[in-house]
Amino acid sequence: MQAQAESSPDIAVGSALPDDPFELLLAYEAGARAHSARAAEQAEAPGLWRGIGYRVGRHWLISSIAEVNEILTLPPMTSVPGTKPWLLGVANVRGNLAAIVDLKQFLEGDRTMVSDRSRVLLARQPGGLVGLLIDEVAGQRNLTDENKALDEVEDDPRYQPFVRARFAVDGRTWGVFSMAALTRLPEFRQAAQ
Repeated sequence: MQAQAESSPDIAVGSALPDDPFELLLAYEAGARAHSARAAEQAEAPGLWRGIGYRVGRHWLISSIAEVNEILTLPPMTSVPGTKPWLLGVANVRGNLAAIVDLKQFLEGDRTMVSDRSRVLLARQPGGLVGLLIDEVAGQRNLTDENKALDEVEDDPRYQPFVRARFAVDGRTWGVFSMAALTRLPEFRQAAQ
């Protein structure tokens, strides 16, 4: 078992791996611990902000990881009679009821075209869970002090109350979307017609 170390962060590239399987596991464990320590330092670095990037219509948005509890595919739902069209229904998410809202329809009035890329961002709100249907998830994004905040405000007035900053990251303009501001909005909390 004289393989070359390629990806273990604690074993030098090109060095021989131990012949003893137990020693090999110890070497990998040491590497994993070193990697975890570096990851924790990066996570707590000053000026680092982590969020989940996603798209709603033509808008690329980022919400704090603290606001997004989970990312789901569109779950089976039960419709709720007498509610606004943007409330798609309620879903059972591991024994908890979650209202599922079409975020684009709530903000823009146009229904989201559900595709294989569509996802539901699960967030907590006073009184329970809410799932926000979005067009696609772009993954985790890290913003640091080095990312340039754009001076311009959100140009779409329907998004302005929720987008508190805009950044140029990865060749795109990302709006920092506050799910907390959305879930506190009286119009959002009152889905009855």
